[in-house]
Amino acid sequence: MSLSDPLGDSTHFLSDDSEGEEAGPVQQEEEPVSGVSVTRARLTVAVLCYINLLNYMDRFTVAGVLPDIERYFGIDDGKSGLLQTVFVCSYMLLAPCFGYLGDRYNRKWIMSVGITFWSLVTLASSYTPQHYFWALLLTRGLVGVGEASYSTIAPTIIADLYVKEKRTIMLSFFYFAIPVGSGLGYIVGSSVDNAAGDWHWALRVTPGLGLLAVVLLLFVVKEPKRGAVEARPETHLHRTSWATDMKALSRNRSFMLSTFGFTAVAFVTGSLALWAPTFLYRAAIFTGEKPPCVSSKCDNSDSLYFGIVTCVSGVLGVASGVVVSRRLRKWTPRADPLVCAAGLLLSAPFLYLAIVFAQTSTVATYVFIFLGETFLSMNWAIVADILLYVVVPTRRATAEAFQIVLSHCLGDAGSPYLIGLVSDSLRERDSYMWQFRSLQVSLMLCSFVAVVGGGFFLATALFIEGDRGRAENYVPSDDEPIVVPRSGRSTKVPVASVLI
Repeated sequence: MSLSDPLGDSTHFLSDDSEGEEAGPVQQEEEPVSGVSVTRARLTVAVLCYINLLNYMDRFTVAGVLPDIERYFGIDDGKSGLLQTVFVCSYMLLAPCFGYLGDRYNRKWIMSVGITFWSLVTLASSYTPQHYFWALLLTRGLVGVGEASYSTIAPTIIADLYVKEKRTIMLSFFYFAIPVGSGLGYIVGSSVDNAAGDWHWALRVTPGLGLLAVVLLLFVVKEPKRGAVEARPETHLHRTSWATDMKALSRNRSFMLSTFGFTAVAFVTGSLALWAPTFLYRAAIFTGEKPPCVSSKCDNSDSLYFGIVTCVSGVLGVASGVVVSRRLRKWTPRADPLVCAAGLLLSAPFLYLAIVFAQTSTVATYVFIFLGETFLSMNWAIVADILLYVVVPTRRATAEAFQIVLSHCLGDAGSPYLIGLVSDSLRERDSYMWQFRSLQVSLMLCSFVAVVGGGFFLATALFIEGDRGRAENYVPSDDEPIVVPRSGRSTKVPVASVLI
């Protein structure tokens, strides 16, 4: 049987029905319509949160030891920015492939293979020799393969386990892992580097935890039935062709506008994630609080402090965003995009003040960073929830993939490299003062982008009611092609020809 036949009777390894029945005596607990018990559903969310934590922890471990990496390889700001850019480019280019597979095959197995690959490549990147910077770039790019297999699929599993308020709550737990994992990446990276005296060891923490995640995926997570919790089981929701899916998504104004808004969030967070610890370190050298690292190991304490601030502000931001949105929904159905807009518009001035005050007050800088990141983090869970309720279940993984591609392509795929290039171009002399000044000016671009993103979310509020209603009452049209198997191959035929 061909793997291209997602609906074949013998597709036990990759089909969604591979776990439909479990051996054993009559179960005491009545199985919900999703096919996953209440206890197993909670454990599934816990495992997915753990893996999301690892994803972001690994992603920002490099940023936590960036000054050491720059000194080790003798690279400038532009090449340092490439470390994040090559990863995000790989991640976003492969996301559509995994989105397509995630809408058609068993999601648990796809994630398991991807995370195994990610763990092995991350471990390999920690053995990069000094004169082979290109090898570090290559392995960081390959890490994106594993993360693309997870990030496009995991939210759709949560969407098939819970609806409405419970879904929002579970998504908030899932997206708590983003700021907390990011903060832990800085903390673990700087701490392990200081303890081992070698930045390579900082990259060897997450691979072992990643293999544990694969074990948990295989033995704890169970594939839910798509759309069943929304009273629309997969047997009643036809899988349309990829071209039809993309055409429908491009016409979904709430989805497109919120994706552009999220692109601004990705631009700002991507820039800060890579450059904030290095900027704080250069500010400390500029003010005379710390000595520069020339031949000795760099002082990465700023990465530790920034990681703690990121963890706390992230948890507070995600939680406050969800709480404010839930309360505001009692007054207006446009609450979600309005809260996202407010978060971005409020973060812009605080991030600007943090950049300006870095040259005079370290305490004020961290206070403004905390406030800016708190408001910025209000978006994470809400944006994901918007996508899930304005897109029908059989297109959600594709929508997640499309959002990942667009937001990263125009957001954090290029922003770290762009900030580095602008910094290099503004530097008139190779001095510690100009290293700080040039990076300071280039980071101010983040505040402008945040304001633009807030405008996109305000525009989303104009269409959110209509698009949500259309998704909830979606019925395939007669001329909409669906995918059915014929002789082991997927064939596009009109709906009317199979509904006779």
